Amino acid sequence: MAVLSMVEAIRSTLAAEMDRDERVLLLGQDIGVNGGVFRATEGLQQRFGEDRVVDMPLAEGVIVGSAVGLAASGMVPVPELQFLGFGSQAFHQIEGQVARMRMRSAGRFGMPIVIRAPFGGNVRTPELHSDAHEAKYANAPGIKVAMPATAADAKGLLTSAIRDPDPVLFCEPLRGYRLQKDEVPEGEHEVPLGAARVVREGSDLTIAAWSVAVHLAERAAQAAEAEDGISCTVIDLRTLVPLDETTLVEAFARTGRGLVVHEAPLTAGFGAEVVATVHEHAFWALEAPIARVAAPDAPYPIGAIEERYVPGVERVLAAIRRVAEVE
Repeated sequence: MAVLSMVEAIRSTLAAEMDRDERVLLLGQDIGVNGGVFRATEGLQQRFGEDRVVDMPLAEGVIVGSAVGLAASGMVPVPELQFLGFGSQAFHQIEGQVARMRMRSAGRFGMPIVIRAPFGGNVRTPELHSDAHEAKYANAPGIKVAMPATAADAKGLLTSAIRDPDPVLFCEPLRGYRLQKDEVPEGEHEVPLGAARVVREGSDLTIAAWSVAVHLAERAAQAAEAEDGISCTVIDLRTLVPLDETTLVEAFARTGRGLVVHEAPLTAGFGAEVVATVHEHAFWALEAPIARVAAPDAPYPIGAIEERYVPGVERVLAAIRRVAEVE
């Protein structure tokens, strides 16, 4: 094991997969000479050359559209969008081409594409940089959605994503790039897409989360146990598509109570899908409605007040107490 930050784990995984498979290439704005805006690709152009680490213009539709052509030609492209919020400028390519190409071509053309995109709040970014838009991609059938919370999972999920024959949107939390450090297995390490992680076991209530919201859920669960004696299970979904329904439903059915935590706005956020899934499969085991802790239905604010927008420990703890009926 080696202790790495998430950005270090991502960089080393990209290098390892490029070493392993000469078809893997990277493309995106400023990823070559500059090594990416967050240095996730630092040194890779010098190591692998300009033909495999390609600087692209500021045009997200062109970046993703080029990846479609490369994938159809037998390559394994890993395009980077500087921020997930900019994916809206390429959504016509992602939803209309990347996600549908296998079906449209009756299986002739797979799309082994991994679209890397950072996102998330509490880093004081300008407008359109921090938005959590994962739900709209989960609603584009044909593309998988990965949301790592740890450096180890960043390595394992990214490895699985690059080796997957179908497209994956790989969402990287901005706060986790350098703040999140943990033990990362050396050498081969794959985390299957569609396998949730039980972060902690509890008997009273289940919290489902993904990306940095997992750590928020952990802190709130620790506070709930210390202050109120409420024992919480915390589930890290890891991937939204495919969704590990078995682990999710079993946890909620066992505790009978729970909530979902995410950074995206409440209405039509992926938390609603989690709630619907649990209600469909475990309704009779529930003792209380499942709560959601999310951002308000408002545009992402300026950085100076984003703590009021993005869920914090106190909001999650309040929801835990409400659902556990201890208030």
